[in-house]
Formats: sequence, structure tokens, C-alpha cells
Amino acid sequence: MSLPESGPPGPDEPVAVVAPRLRALRRRAGLTLEAAARAAGLSPAHLSRLETGHRQPSLPMLLALARIYATTVSELLGEAAADRDAVVRAADMEPTPAGGWTYWQAGAAGRGMQALRVHVPHGSQGDIVRVHPGEEWLYVLSGRLRLRLGDATHRLAPGDSAHFDSLTPHRIAAQDPDGVELLFVHTLLQSPTASLCLGPNPGVTP
Repeated sequence: MSLPESGPPGPDEPVAVVAPRLRALRRRAGLTLEAAARAAGLSPAHLSRLETGHRQPSLPMLLALARIYATTVSELLGEAAADRDAVVRAADMEPTPAGGWTYWQAGAAGRGMQALRVHVPHGSQGDIVRVHPGEEWLYVLSGRLRLRLGDATHRLAPGDSAHFDSLTPHRIAAQDPDGVELLFVHTLLQSPTASLCLGPNPGVTP
């Protein structure tokens, strides 16, 4: 899958924190720029711009890179890891904009699943087809969601949920002008077998 390019960073965006962490985590994973970009569906030049702070990563890019680097979006963003507390307080959930969406971490870092609360504005990324390893579960809190899974289109209202294999091509879009609010849980590839999705001989870190 080819992920969308995002625009140049604005003055208030935390790219200065994200960019060096993207490079450090790629090197920690033992991946070349080319191998990591191929696994994420990006061009090496685009990933290089993300690592140097010339582009802001979208939420789908962050999710993809977190899977490839066997980490979480929180670590990619340089957020302090919680001490694996079972409870996440609402006051501790900081909003993070990415690719037109806004999300809040709703679970602890370093787990086998990642939980997010996500606001999807109307017209944002609704034409993007996503395909990646893992499973996803989402629950509509408010607004109406249009979810396309393969060739089928589903319209979800508040209280509706969906659970599907992420290898099924899927699109997420808000139907209402005010957008849609979701609870979103996805699996992370955090075991050594995660390298299987990168293809043979990913290479040595430059």
C-alpha cells in the first residue's frame, strides 16, 4: 500500500521530536532506509524527508512505522512511557493531530495491542485504501462512519462496532459534517517474527 504524503510541518507541530526518533528507531530495528520505506509503502525519499523533519507523518504512516519498528506511536512521538499502568486517566490523554485526524492514546505503551480514541473529520483521508498485517476493532462513539471492507460498504452509527483482518483493503470516512469519534484498537507486531513482513534480506543499517 502506498501511504499519502502529508504537507510540510507547521510551526506548532512536534516534528522536531518525531523526526530524529524515526531515524533512531529504524536503526534500532536494523533496517536500511530503503527496506523500511518499502515495508511502509513509502518511497525512500519520502521516508528521508520524514526523518529530517521536512515532512509531517500522518497517523496512518505513524501506525505503519510503529508496526515495522516493533514499537508504539507513543514511542515514535517521544512520549514518556507509562509504567504499564492498567488505568489511563482522561486528563493524561493529550490530543495529537496527524494527517488531518486527531487521536488520543487510550492504552498503555508497550502492549501487544494499541488503543486510541480518534476523531476523523469529514472529508479527511476517506479515499485512502489501507492494507497491512494485524487486526483492527473500532467502535463508533459519535457521528456516523462509512467503512469499506473489500468490495462491501458498511455504514455504522453510534454504538456500532467492527472487527476485521487488516489485510482486507479498508477505507474509513466520516459521513457527517461534524466528523466521527471512534474507539480504535489494533494489534502491533512486536515479536521477532515481525521481520517476516519485511521481505527477505532487509539489509544492514547504514
